Amino acid sequence: MTFTKHTGRPLPSSLHHHANGVRQGTVDRREFLALASAFGASSAAAYGMLGLSNPAAAQTTPKHGGTVRIQQEVRALKDPRLFDWPQIANFTRGWLETLVTYETDGTFKPALLESWEISEDAKTYTLFVRKDVTWNNGTAFTAEDVARNIRGWCDRDMTGNSMAGRFATLIDPDTNQAMAGAIEVLDSHTVRLNLPKPDISLIPGMADYPAAIVPDGFDAAKMLENPVGTGPYLPESLIPGEKGVLVRNANHSWWNEGNGAWLDRIEFLDFGTDPAAWARAARDGMIDMTYSVDGEYADLIASFDGWTKHNVISMATVVVRPNQLAEVGGIKPYADLRVRQAVMKAVDNAILLELGNNGRGEVAQNHHIGPAHPEYSDIGLPGHDPAGARALLKEVGAEDFEMEIHTIDDAWRKNTTDAVVAQLRDAGFKAKTRIVPGNIYWENWNTFPFSATDWNHRPLGVQIWALAYRSGEAWNEFGYANPEFDAILDEALGTLDIEKRRALVAQGEKILQDDAVTVQPYWRALANHTVDGLEGGAHHISFEIRPAELHWT
Repeated sequence: MTFTKHTGRPLPSSLHHHANGVRQGTVDRREFLALASAFGASSAAAYGMLGLSNPAAAQTTPKHGGTVRIQQEVRALKDPRLFDWPQIANFTRGWLETLVTYETDGTFKPALLESWEISEDAKTYTLFVRKDVTWNNGTAFTAEDVARNIRGWCDRDMTGNSMAGRFATLIDPDTNQAMAGAIEVLDSHTVRLNLPKPDISLIPGMADYPAAIVPDGFDAAKMLENPVGTGPYLPESLIPGEKGVLVRNANHSWWNEGNGAWLDRIEFLDFGTDPAAWARAARDGMIDMTYSVDGEYADLIASFDGWTKHNVISMATVVVRPNQLAEVGGIKPYADLRVRQAVMKAVDNAILLELGNNGRGEVAQNHHIGPAHPEYSDIGLPGHDPAGARALLKEVGAEDFEMEIHTIDDAWRKNTTDAVVAQLRDAGFKAKTRIVPGNIYWENWNTFPFSATDWNHRPLGVQIWALAYRSGEAWNEFGYANPEFDAILDEALGTLDIEKRRALVAQGEKILQDDAVTVQPYWRALANHTVDGLEGGAHHISFEIRPAELHWT
């Protein structure tokens, strides 16, 4: 049987080899689906290659109208390329959409793109732009809009632009902009990307939350008063830390009309970071949906009448990391490998999972690649050796240096930080937790000398490395730079064959462990809740809330 892309062309022959790997148990099914759909397979084709039927979506009859109230932190807006928390995009997704979406089953689906072609060597991408899309100001959405946004993603001179990390393959290191000839507009609805080397991660990058598509002349400072976008909603109001409101745009003919945008009004309500407040809001009927709830409160809210809990398997995680570039008291304490190794030896990741997240999840190995990533290799847990940690600290002469670990005052992040601090103290370190107010934490998350940060699930492990661990990237909160690691990552990004990529990534995993870059202790089990009658709000694997999919039945 011949399996084809959205465009009707055959899929790469290597995918058939990987489909056999799924059947033989050597390739993870979720990650095969991600890879196949990234190369343009429809969900039906990707499942069909495995001899499976595409899972049918639950059939409900949406009601038009109504309001949904969602518990979620409400944060200030900025240029999407600077989005560093998914909660921001959950609000702007009402009018700013992406080219591609990533689904909880691991597949990628066309959105503002109708389809795409990737060459067998992953060096040429042809993007076919949907022809029935207009901006909500009435102008046509064209290939030039797509090309302009990709050029903007490649602007490495824009401080904090994490999209430059996702599209680094297209960037000229001499200009910090897109390479000449890398982005071609072939006609009004076709864009071709010409890569100097293979890169399998561009489609996944287009689905990530900072990849929102903005109009020509976009001004982030005026995005609320002039909300031009392609989506079906408009922002009515936004008060960071309190409330954000979306209302249906009755004057815009949305391209996906009939398949979403049923609600009249969506309210994002900020009850702070204490899950007890979220539980009270659910119990008292103040909300219809929670964002993401951990530990005992996930079970508590599920016990309330009329509430349903939604679980999802994810590679979401937390890192408790020192920043190697940070100065404390005129020195860079974490630039010394021995100090970082001492920290890693002092803590037991299994204890961090138990105390930090009530055991809900799976122990990780301090290299940020997990079992659901196709590249994952089990290289073993880092050694827990408190005595060795003390000896290293003494060797450096840092016995009297107090490590201050910054965290927000929530449940699992603070609990995990407290557990790290307790184990450091048990090993003879001076250490303490530093609680940081949410607004300060969110604006400075990647600059603290030592802190705890949550990271979303991403389809490919090499995506995470390219964003977080490659030298000089905007989201490299570790201050980490290792040319050997960068070279391995560069080769892995261009390797379609999963087995070959896994061998490369195993080398990178070992380097990250040996360099003691971070305590990355566990993979989180995730849950959220919806009230009876509300559909479209189950926990997404990447923390997405999609306003257009919410509806009452």
